[in-house]
Amino acid sequence: MTTKALQEPIINVKQKLSALWTSVMFCYVYGDYFELYVPNKVNGLLSGDNILDTPTNLLMASIVLAIPALMIGLSLLLKAPVSRVLNIIFGTFFTLMMLLIAVTSLTPWYSFYVFLAITECIITAVIVFYAWTRPREDKAIAA
Repeated sequence: MTTKALQEPIINVKQKLSALWTSVMFCYVYGDYFELYVPNKVNGLLSGDNILDTPTNLLMASIVLAIPALMIGLSLLLKAPVSRVLNIIFGTFFTLMMLLIAVTSLTPWYSFYVFLAITECIITAVIVFYAWTRPREDKAIAA
């Protein structure tokens, strides 16, 4: 009796980075959605008593959250050197930001947020690792 091993297709770094940014975006969306179930959160949204209480704060939050969304496509579309730099910069930024959010959210009602923030830290740290260790082509140097 013979069995065939399952094939493992090769996934290039661009695809891995794009998939990881997609995963982190889902965590961001779920975290923000689940936060609506925290007591008095909806009341704060209706009354305007929340962190996004000014047009400037709302714009800044939109800009920050647009970055990971854009990195999904940019990781696939950009040339390797530019993609590497952006993935390292933004991966590091979001790792540190979510670590700060995890530390400042240590309350029973925000335990889900801490879990997601730590998960996001792990994913963005993996993004930095893949970008940092991205294979390089051997190029002949002219004498």
